[in-house]
Amino acid sequence: MLVSAAIALLWCAGVGADALKFPKPDRPVARIISPAYSTEDKRDRHGEAERVMDRLGVRTGLRVADLGAGDGYYTVRLSRRLGSRATVYAEDVEVEYLQRLRARLARDGITGVTLVHGTPANPKLPVASIDLAILSHMYHEIENPYEFMFRLRPALAPGGRVAIIDLDKPTGEHGTPPELLRCELAAVGYREVDVVSLAPADGYLAVFVPPASLQAPEAIRPCRQ
Repeated sequence: MLVSAAIALLWCAGVGADALKFPKPDRPVARIISPAYSTEDKRDRHGEAERVMDRLGVRTGLRVADLGAGDGYYTVRLSRRLGSRATVYAEDVEVEYLQRLRARLARDGITGVTLVHGTPANPKLPVASIDLAILSHMYHEIENPYEFMFRLRPALAPGGRVAIIDLDKPTGEHGTPPELLRCELAAVGYREVDVVSLAPADGYLAVFVPPASLQAPEAIRPCRQ
């Protein structure tokens, strides 16, 4: 069963959330333990952000969300790449992380960033507000990926993409095997269009396009390990 656009927008905003029944992931969910994956110097020495942004075609005019922004490794580098008219949403579920990021942005004179306090189930981005969502080393910490990806869909403008960076490790060890990632996103209707190793940086980059229409949550078939 497909979900009408109007109902999907309400569900994205959290309206009627108690009535929705999403399947739970059949695998461990990692705890949030840090606002940073690794040191920024190390990641830059390995060219992580530059390679990711080049691969994704990040350029002036693109509207981007850094989901699970933490200390802002991608937020800062996206803002610099996009320039003075950047539109960047930095979302996190931890208020403390957002407060620290706000101070960093002010200290560095970075503008064009909107901080968003999301929830574990909902990034709470405006409808059709972004062309690209980046989830860096945090997908394995999402409590229910089916619900999260469902609620993210209305925020993606036509032609929007989702880029996920993670390690090829079990979710309980703070990674996501690519096959599992592909299966979980496909269960919500997302389709993988690119995947590449980020070596010598850690992990891989997988890029997905969203479904044209969302199916009802009860129709989602979870992946089994």
